[in-house]
Parts: sequence; structure tokens; C-alpha cells
Amino acid sequence: MTTVRLPLFPLNSVLFPGLVLPLNVFEERYRAMMRELLKTPEEEPRRFAVVAIRDGHEVAPSAPGLPDRTAVPDGGPAAGFGDDPVKAFHAVGCVADAATIREQADGTFEVLATGTTRVRLLSVDASGPYLTAELEELPEEAGDESGPLAEGVLRAFQQYQKRLAGARERSLSSGAELPDEPSVVSYLVAAAVMLDIPTKQRLLQAPDTASRLRDELKILRAETSIIRNLPSLPASELTRGPTSLN
Repeated sequence: MTTVRLPLFPLNSVLFPGLVLPLNVFEERYRAMMRELLKTPEEEPRRFAVVAIRDGHEVAPSAPGLPDRTAVPDGGPAAGFGDDPVKAFHAVGCVADAATIREQADGTFEVLATGTTRVRLLSVDASGPYLTAELEELPEEAGDESGPLAEGVLRAFQQYQKRLAGARERSLSSGAELPDEPSVVSYLVAAAVMLDIPTKQRLLQAPDTASRLRDELKILRAETSIIRNLPSLPASELTRGPTSLN
């Protein structure tokens, strides 16, 4: 079992491998994390782990920043996550590699990171200025018939996109080259489809690519059917998550 210890960044969203994650970091616990990551040489990966919050608050109730920059932080690095932080988070997350960490004049940070590898959360340490975690790296197994399943998911995804675009002549993916690697397809679709956190989390922790693709095929068919009469729903960018205010 390959384990690694990394800084932990809990979010009210699910990060997938290949997904671009922009962050506006203003809480002191996460600012301390970014200052530490900046000590890593530029030629080395600046990694931290992202986990989706199961029970708790992404921003501490009295965290300085928004709306009150003078508020006193509540409870340190585990604020908002209860007495046992590991219970507040989903068990499977994703390692993020920060390509850009830019400190602003007011001490906040703008961060642009990309999801890389799935990890299982083993333990959480709240003894320092920010949370760290012991993590087990999860391999991505192909599973049976992942290739044909990926082709079917891509076709269903294109139909889903057209429904979101109002079934107009131009598909949302026109001019864009869609991937053909099954695992990449599975993560792209999981990130792009508008789903709640528990469903996205289920897709992230699927045992293999084929299982994830089978689940996505059912989801896409159901979602496409549901929005058939709602052609004006907006579509989000395919591989970019919303900017998080931590």
C-alpha cells in the first residue's frame, strides 16, 4: 500500500483527475498552507489533497476574510469540521497539483490547480496550522469493456450537451476534440454533468473505469430525459470547476 502525507483542503465540491480547480484563498489556515507550498521548488510538484465535505463548513463560521476581515478565527485548522475531522469528509479524494500560487497585496492567494490522482483518506492531523492527511493512492483499473462503454458514454454525453444547449444546430462540443481514453472520458463526464455532490462522489470512488462509465451511461440517459422539456438550462465549462472561496 502506497501512502503519502499531504496538506488537506476540504471543499464543498468533488475534484476529479484532470479537472482544473481555481481557488481564492483567504482563510488563515489555507493561506498558511499556500505559504508552505510556495517553499517547494518550482520544478517540483506543489501538491495538496482535496476532499469533499460530508458534514461541516467549507469556511469557518467566524473566519477572517468574507464578509469580515477582522473576525477572530474559530477553532483553528479543524474549525467547522467537528471533534473528529476525518468523519466530516468523504473517504476518497483527489490530489491537486498547484501550477500557480499567486499572493495578492492583501495576503490572500489566487491558486490554479489540476486534479491528478485519486486517494483514500486514512487519517487527519489537526495539530499544525492547517490540516494534513495520511492518504493511500488508488490505482485506476480499466475493468471489463471500458473501451466500448466509453464510446457509448461519449455519444450519450453529446446528446446531453445538445439538450442543455436547447437542441440547437451547434453542439456545445463542436470544434472541440473529445478524448478517447476511457478513464479520461469517465472523469471528463463526471466533472461536466450537473450532479449533486453525493452522486459525483460516487463516481469518483467507483472501483474501476468500466463501473464509472456504466453508472454515467445510466445518469446521462436519465438526465437527458429529464431536461428534454427544459432546453434553456445553462451548461458549465467541461473541465473547469467553479472558483471556490474555500
